[in-house]
Amino acid sequence: MIYLIRWLIGKLRRRTTSPAEPLVAVSGRDEPAVRARGERFVTPRKVAACDANRGAPALSALGLGKRFGDRVAFDDVSFEIGHGEVLGFLGPNGAGKTTTVRTLGTLIAPTSGSATVAGIPLTKDNGVEIRRRISIMPESPGLYLRLSVAENLECFADLYEAPNPGDRIDRALRAVNLADRASDACGSLSKGLRQRVALARALLSDPQVLFLDEPTAGLDPVATRDVHELIAELRRSGVTIFLTTHRLEEAERLCDRVAILNTTLRTIGRPDELRDRLFARTLTVRTLIPLPEPDVVFAGLPAVDGWRQDDACDYVLAVSDPDLAAHAVTRALVQAGADVLSIGESRHSLEDVYLELINEDEEARRR
Repeated sequence: MIYLIRWLIGKLRRRTTSPAEPLVAVSGRDEPAVRARGERFVTPRKVAACDANRGAPALSALGLGKRFGDRVAFDDVSFEIGHGEVLGFLGPNGAGKTTTVRTLGTLIAPTSGSATVAGIPLTKDNGVEIRRRISIMPESPGLYLRLSVAENLECFADLYEAPNPGDRIDRALRAVNLADRASDACGSLSKGLRQRVALARALLSDPQVLFLDEPTAGLDPVATRDVHELIAELRRSGVTIFLTTHRLEEAERLCDRVAILNTTLRTIGRPDELRDRLFARTLTVRTLIPLPEPDVVFAGLPAVDGWRQDDACDYVLAVSDPDLAAHAVTRALVQAGADVLSIGESRHSLEDVYLELINEDEEARRR
């Protein structure tokens, strides 16, 4: 079966590649002005060129949108992602996340707006060159189950026209800890191991930008941890990662910034920035018995803007500076003779941010 698949790949390549045009022009680079198809070596000159372009975003969109007839998949999406940054792309089902990835990956054309991917303008004419610099790992791995792990990677290395495919495959398998399973048929592997094979496939082309669509969906905790470690390693090596996920704790752990999409881009920023932007900072005070006069205790304290009683013995204080307020509140409670069980800053999670924005959209639709 592998020979048939590789024969078909070769036949397809002969149809799409003209022998008279063995070189592809690379815009925006000083040297080399052209390069052979498939050249993806990590050389000192390539690293230097990458460093020189650090000021430009690795991925950007301006007013990007996609419609299918009257249906809006996503609309007016704008952002910039730096080199080596991990961006978490969050949103409910049907929000347009996968369609955005497919658009940025040149698989479908946008209806409106503009974008640059790996430093190249997103246009029909630039599709081939963009695809040489990126990889997309879909939620469903799409492997040939009757072929071995190595045979699958050989087929895709042929498609990518990767130089030194044997070395590329060996390095990719070591990166995902599958070197000892290279001869196993993909159909015999667990879902977690197939996800690792898909990640190895995505690494074959040495991508500058890597799109990961739900890479840990359905994985057990150990397999999820392995994927997280690999993402962290890729980030350290300078790969820009566009991560779509429904696991909010995963996004908070792995991502430099997160974007929340619900057809339109609702917000983008670091998780702590989004928390501060949406929620007031608060302290929660718990006492053994209710305070007889809480207003007297909390009124006029430094950095305390207001308070409310949340339960018989729980008090929530809106504060402008949690550290300053905590010292003042502690002293006031001691002076009032209160039996204090705990004082702590209330921490909103990324899930709180996500639900707040999505619920706002739902309420707006019902109006």
